[in-house]
Amino acid sequence: MRTKWVAAVLILLGMVSCAHMGGLEEKEKIYGKNPPVIEKSFASNQLKVGDQWKIYILASDPDGDLATMIAVVDQPGMGSYPVSLTKIKEGNGKELSGYFYLNTDGPYGTDFLHNQELVVTIQIKDKAGHTSQPVTLSVLLLSRPSPKLPPAGVFNEKDLGPIMVTLRPASGRTI
Repeated sequence: MRTKWVAAVLILLGMVSCAHMGGLEEKEKIYGKNPPVIEKSFASNQLKVGDQWKIYILASDPDGDLATMIAVVDQPGMGSYPVSLTKIKEGNGKELSGYFYLNTDGPYGTDFLHNQELVVTIQIKDKAGHTSQPVTLSVLLLSRPSPKLPPAGVFNEKDLGPIMVTLRPASGRTI
């Protein structure tokens, strides 16, 4: 009896993995096989606590099927927050130029963020399921920063959407 059960589970796992592989092949027939590419990125490495951190991205996909921006935010004492997914708006499927943003204020105040370094890793995913190589950027949150501006003429000053993370104190306090 146990042998039949194990055999059934193995057959089921084989069918599921074959179905998953077929799904990718089907998506590639529709959307293409090329993964997205993040060509350039920029973010100021210093920011005033409470300000919005703009992360500029220049990305493209030869197949024209950019779909989602994936972001992971790391904060000292908190580790990684859950993954943030931001849908890429129609019309940006082939090329993307602008900024995603992370708010550094919120319901917990900002005092706990002074002199902390946030790290964000970003990837772009297309409709076929391919992802770009990751880009990692960091920012030091200060009282009086000297923020840098993106290089002129490289990125559009276009809001591409939020990074959906609410920063919170490592102590777990809700102030």
